[in-house]
Amino acid sequence: MSRSPLTATSALSTALLLALSAPAWAQSHAGHATTPTATTADTPPADGGNVDHSQMDHSKMDHGSVDHGQMDHSKMDHGSTDHGKMDHSKMDHAAMGHGVPKAAAPTEPLEPIPAVTAADRLAAFPPIDHGAMEHAPEIHSMLLVNRLEHWDGQHGTGQAWEASGWVGGNINRLWLRSEGERSDGRTESADLEVMYGRSVSPWWDVLVGVKQDFRPADSRTWAAFGIQGLAPYKFETSATAYVGESGQFAATVEVEYELLLTNRLILQPLVEASFSAKDEPEYGNGSGLNKVEAGLRLRYEFSRRFAPYIGISHERLFGDTADYHEAAGERARDTRWVAGVRVWF
Repeated sequence: MSRSPLTATSALSTALLLALSAPAWAQSHAGHATTPTATTADTPPADGGNVDHSQMDHSKMDHGSVDHGQMDHSKMDHGSTDHGKMDHSKMDHAAMGHGVPKAAAPTEPLEPIPAVTAADRLAAFPPIDHGAMEHAPEIHSMLLVNRLEHWDGQHGTGQAWEASGWVGGNINRLWLRSEGERSDGRTESADLEVMYGRSVSPWWDVLVGVKQDFRPADSRTWAAFGIQGLAPYKFETSATAYVGESGQFAATVEVEYELLLTNRLILQPLVEASFSAKDEPEYGNGSGLNKVEAGLRLRYEFSRRFAPYIGISHERLFGDTADYHEAAGERARDTRWVAGVRVWF
């Protein structure tokens, strides 16, 4: 069978078109990673103008081959872009310009600081006239009346006092101490101590001097030496030994503490004990422990120099001392309510 020339020509044209269209069809299915055509709806305009990302199918785009550094983001409508559906893990953010550091803040002041002149130094540090300065005096003094009180006991009423003072410097001082008691209008006991004190540490003084007893019985003189200061835990402590006539030896120990309930309300416990080495019936003292007095006083400091107080005190005699006083019609123990004032100058 013979074919016409027209039929042969048509068949040859069809085969040629199929051969030419096969590579283009395969290329269009490889994705727009290669050179895109302008006829697809998902391809952005070549001029990089306004792009509507909401109409683009980003799931089919190969963002790894997109050079965002060459894109003009200022003309893009980011408001319509759904970033939640974008795979940011495949984006090269370093090429987008996000890693470009900001300009550092200036380290130099906008206006230069003028140089410091001699006049500026003189105004800031004027010369000191040491001769015109008022220095603290080298000699100080203080008088403390620790107890000046009236007491009402089980066997009568009376008054009592305890005072101490000093004059001198920070190391060497002259000390004066006095203590006494009155009952039923007459002085039961009174003494005065004059001693030289020297500071041996920031908290302790050593004392050496004399003590003069005015009551009871006849007055007599003692040689006195002792120590006083602030024991650990802030206990005010005083211990003094006395050597008298005929080899008599006596000692007194006193400990007190100040408990601050507030800045002005202060509770002051106190314990005092006295000892003798020999019996002295004429003075009403036996050997050993003679007397112990324990008190508790609550004061209110209107100022640091003036503080009234109230309290309670208990006194007890021991041994032969108690026997001597009972033989004289006195009691061996007594509890007293006290009220008084504490002042210092």
